[in-house]
Amino acid sequence: MTFPQAVRTCFRKYVTFSGRATRPEYWWFILFIILGGIVAGILDGILFGTGSVETGPGDFSAQSENGPIASLFSLATLLPILAVGWRRMHDTGRSGLYLLYPILVWVGIGTFASVAGVTGPLMAGDFGTAFAGIVGIVMIISIIIALFSPLIVIWWLTRPTQPGSNQWGPNPHEVSS
Repeated sequence: MTFPQAVRTCFRKYVTFSGRATRPEYWWFILFIILGGIVAGILDGILFGTGSVETGPGDFSAQSENGPIASLFSLATLLPILAVGWRRMHDTGRSGLYLLYPILVWVGIGTFASVAGVTGPLMAGDFGTAFAGIVGIVMIISIIIALFSPLIVIWWLTRPTQPGSNQWGPNPHEVSS
C-alpha cells in the first residue's frame, strides 16, 4: 500500500472500527497526520501569527499550542486515527480496546487513589503521606506501568499481521493479493 492509498483508505473508512488494517496502512496514515499537523501549524503561524499567554509578573510567556487550522485538522482526523488504530489492533489479533490501554491505566490509577484516600495528600503536594505503606507501593508500581503503557501499545501496533482469518475478518494481504 502506498502513501496516497493509505490516506484514501483511512478517510474512506472514516469511522469504520470493524475489519483489519495492515501495517503500511496504519503507519502511512500516521505519517500523513504528522505532516498535516506540521503544515497546519505553519499555516496558523503565517495567517494568525504566534500568540502568547501572559502567566503573571516576572513569568515568561508561552506560545499557544494550536491555532484554528491545526485544531480543525486535529478534530477532522481524530476519528480516522482511532478507527485505523482499532483496525490495526484487530490485524494483530487483539481487541481494538487495547488501543485505549494507557487511558484505562490512568483511569484505574485515579480510581485507586480516590478509593485509597490519597488524592487529598497528592493534590496538596504531600507525597510522603500519599506514598506511604502498601498503598504507596501499589501507586508507584501503577505509575511505572502507566509510563510504559504507551510504549506497549506502540509495540503492539508494530506487530506483523496475524496469518489467516481471525474473528475480525480475513487477512488483508490475502484479500488484496
